[in-house]
Amino acid sequence: MMRDLYCGEIREEHIGKRVSLCGWVQRRRDLGGLIFIDLRDREGIVQLQFDENERKAAFDIAFTVRSEYVIKASGIVARRGGAVNPDLATGALEVLTDEIEILSRAETTPFEILPDSDVKEELRLKYRYLDLRRADLSASIKFRHKVTALTRNYFYDNGFLEIETPILNKSTPEGARDYLVPSRIRKGCFYALPQSPQIYKQLLMLSGFDRYIQIARCFRDEDLRADRQPEFTQIDMEMSFIDEEDIMTLNEGYLKKLFRDLLGVEVKTPFLRMEYAEAMDRFGSDKPDLRFGFELKNLSEFVAGCGFGVFENALKAGGSVRGINLKGYAGEITRKTVDALTAFARDYGAKGLAFARWTEDAPTCSFAKFMSEESLSAVYKALDFEKGDVILIVADRDKVVFDSLGALRVECARRLGLLDPKEYKFLWVTKFPLFEYSEEEGRYQAMHHPFTAPLDEDMGEGKDPYKARARAYDIVLNGCEIGGGSIRIHRRDVQAKMFDALGITPEDAEEKFGFLLTAFRYGAPPHGGMAYGLDRLVMLMLGLPSIKDVIPFPKAQNASEPMSGAPDTVAAGQLDDLGIGLNM
Repeated sequence: MMRDLYCGEIREEHIGKRVSLCGWVQRRRDLGGLIFIDLRDREGIVQLQFDENERKAAFDIAFTVRSEYVIKASGIVARRGGAVNPDLATGALEVLTDEIEILSRAETTPFEILPDSDVKEELRLKYRYLDLRRADLSASIKFRHKVTALTRNYFYDNGFLEIETPILNKSTPEGARDYLVPSRIRKGCFYALPQSPQIYKQLLMLSGFDRYIQIARCFRDEDLRADRQPEFTQIDMEMSFIDEEDIMTLNEGYLKKLFRDLLGVEVKTPFLRMEYAEAMDRFGSDKPDLRFGFELKNLSEFVAGCGFGVFENALKAGGSVRGINLKGYAGEITRKTVDALTAFARDYGAKGLAFARWTEDAPTCSFAKFMSEESLSAVYKALDFEKGDVILIVADRDKVVFDSLGALRVECARRLGLLDPKEYKFLWVTKFPLFEYSEEEGRYQAMHHPFTAPLDEDMGEGKDPYKARARAYDIVLNGCEIGGGSIRIHRRDVQAKMFDALGITPEDAEEKFGFLLTAFRYGAPPHGGMAYGLDRLVMLMLGLPSIKDVIPFPKAQNASEPMSGAPDTVAAGQLDDLGIGLNM
């Protein structure tokens, strides 16, 4: 072995012992007869001391060393003779180095290897291997490893088997766009990279492997956001002979252990549960952030016939009028801030924002002159509006009202500093709609996926299937969905009805999912499962702003990788082998 310990592992019990270390030079300080080198590896930094009078051969080599050189150093661990660094675990110690070997020289790096770098993201992604040397980014990657290790052990201890499912799959275009892989052997045919292991893990339940777990790589050809990448990792699980309660209880135990063991945070269980309809009504979102209030209030009944055309027209069009009260924040939410919030709401489809601020003896209200005193008083009372408050109101189609007010309440909380990343509020959102109507497609789509089971009470003779609720559940943390799942359809006849409601003909169903439908003929157990977005979960646990901060080699905003240049063109011969021509 070239080394005995990692740099960051040196402790007081090593004083007086000889150690050999390897790593990168963080920095070199020349004090004349003394040279100090901060040596860095994945576990931390330790100071090396070189004395010209006592260890001249090593001193002479150290004199030639520069930042990011890779070296091996050996010497005796001692207490520092000079200033102690309280920010380092090794800050009171140093290694009196008498042997040093330069293993690799380094040119000047494009940016300094420092924590909390303010270097532009594009440059950091281009030289990601250098970026990963930064202590804060390195710590995030190591924490991610701890999450996956604990995850595996927890589910192993609960009887799960880790089973890999195929990466090269059949394309079943229901949901996001597939990444397609052309087949050389069968020209004109394509594999699809998995958006999730959904069908295969259901087939594993039919195979008798009643508890499955996989840290699964998934791929979706869709636009990127701060918490989304084209390739990502799921903590994927499925269970047989269970119901929603079993899955929720198991996963509450998992999250409780995860946060306790890795963050020292005690998570209270069971988590709060809320049906989808209530979440939308109260928070305008199916993933509400519960760290603050600002709940939505439906004002529709109070403004009917009020005389204000904006409100009345919204109601006539089948929409609603709803508002939030930023109670006690009139001093912080100025008129200029309201203007900025109005522009923010327009990004979510709102045509405008009605508001009132109460800072003096009487409130300043943007809509008072358009309404009767009776209606205005009813609105104020419904929103519990009093001195020191600000109320914000949107009138439009329900989707616009929910989207804009749901986003506004979070934006206001952000501006007011109410989003503590170290406060963890969990919530199960349940009983989602089974279907949602796509204006773009002009048809109903499955809100989750076409294998989600409906609630029994919403099905049957005379029931509208498009109003059915699903046996689906999402786990939400601080306004972010970190995982979701459902009880699956396990009966062939119910699955056929689901396909029919989605406009999938029996012929199309057979072509796309025939192997699954055939499997249902041979005894399918009741089953269900869920999946977490590992990247997003780690991001939230560490309070980071982007999942790029927890992925070793992420993609940029345009789904490219600046470091390698992917995606890239390929040789004409490779396309010929695949029987593919480009139409550009």
